[in-house]
Amino acid sequence: MKVHVSTYGCSASQASAEIMTATIRDRGHSLVSEKDADVLVINTCTVKYTTEQKILHKIREAGELGKEVVVSGCMPEVQLDDILARNPEAHILGVNSVSGIGQVLDSLDSSGENVRLFMKKPEGFQNVPRIRFNPNIHICQLSQGCNYSCAYCIVSIARGKLRSFEPEEIFADIKNAVSEGCREIWLTSQDNGQYGTDKSVLLPELLDMICGIPGDFKVRVGMMNPFSVIPILDDLLDSFENEKVYKLLHLPIQSASDSVLEKMNRYHGIEEANDVIRKFRERFDDLTLFTDIIVGFPGEGEEDFRKSLEWVKEFRPDKVNISRYTPRPLTKALDFRQIDSRIIVRRSNELHDACESIKLNSKNSLVGREFNVFISKEAKQRGMMARTDSYLPVVIPECGPDSGLGPGVSCRVSIYEATPGYFLGKIIS
Repeated sequence: MKVHVSTYGCSASQASAEIMTATIRDRGHSLVSEKDADVLVINTCTVKYTTEQKILHKIREAGELGKEVVVSGCMPEVQLDDILARNPEAHILGVNSVSGIGQVLDSLDSSGENVRLFMKKPEGFQNVPRIRFNPNIHICQLSQGCNYSCAYCIVSIARGKLRSFEPEEIFADIKNAVSEGCREIWLTSQDNGQYGTDKSVLLPELLDMICGIPGDFKVRVGMMNPFSVIPILDDLLDSFENEKVYKLLHLPIQSASDSVLEKMNRYHGIEEANDVIRKFRERFDDLTLFTDIIVGFPGEGEEDFRKSLEWVKEFRPDKVNISRYTPRPLTKALDFRQIDSRIIVRRSNELHDACESIKLNSKNSLVGREFNVFISKEAKQRGMMARTDSYLPVVIPECGPDSGLGPGVSCRVSIYEATPGYFLGKIIS
């Protein structure tokens, strides 16, 4: 069969798509463009309403074109009726059922009957073949699910309670990826800070294990909630000292107003989040800070929004993922009184403008500085993409195919220009 895989959402979803793609290839099927496919595998995300609507449109349209449709990822767990309303003939693969894609395709080959496969426990996420989106980057999912229940979050409902994968399996998975040539390891999950709270090995110890793997590679630790970092903060800071770990902290505050955080059921106050950031910055001078902020959560007044705006101006994060709140099915906030969408748009635009101004000023201040960088992959246009120790992206145009400088090589560069998406650097040693 001719199969196409399209995927939406987080890096964990991306990793699932890589695994399914390899299974499809190894079963002897052809991987083709979407327009040429007989079977369209749609790996879904349901975090945002706009993404959900785009996916539902694709599910319906593909069915109308006569294609077989396999829907995987988070949406089947919480919006099965919506999927089947758009395409009653769609085949369903639950979020834990990545390893079942071969079974679904075999069924299409033989009986052609509709398949709905939901596994209670996640299987086939580590130490399996994959076709990576980038051959130099390995995405390792540490766990499935979350033990908390933020009022706006549908993902914790879709993925269930926390199930941390065995540390020995994670270690073997990453060791194998490094042996295959991967030079950048992304650690992902719904909340990396929760890793191991259902086992005996917590995130700091796991990081120490991973950094003990021989080879030239770097580790990017993905998103961690403030309330999951606080209990492990001191040990986590020590683990981040390892030269293999990027000095990148992705800590979503969601709001700088304690009253909004309480209504969000976020399990932390803003000063607790601030304390985590300050301690990371005290330890690491060039720390890169990412955060997430939801604008227009029910009950957010103008003063609450101003607190988030002032927080951004004070803490000057390098990247802010701004989400305009939209109610999600099955969540606690679904029944809350909603804010006028015009107010949400105005606040979102104001916050976006402030973040862009801060980012531009911060970037321009780095022009002329020198950094040690680690080359991770080919750049989109020309040259190589490298990362500083704190994960800032630096394109080195002079690194051509014959330069001998490829993924896994370290060098020192001088930044000579800042663009909206990355820096341009020249090798000095």
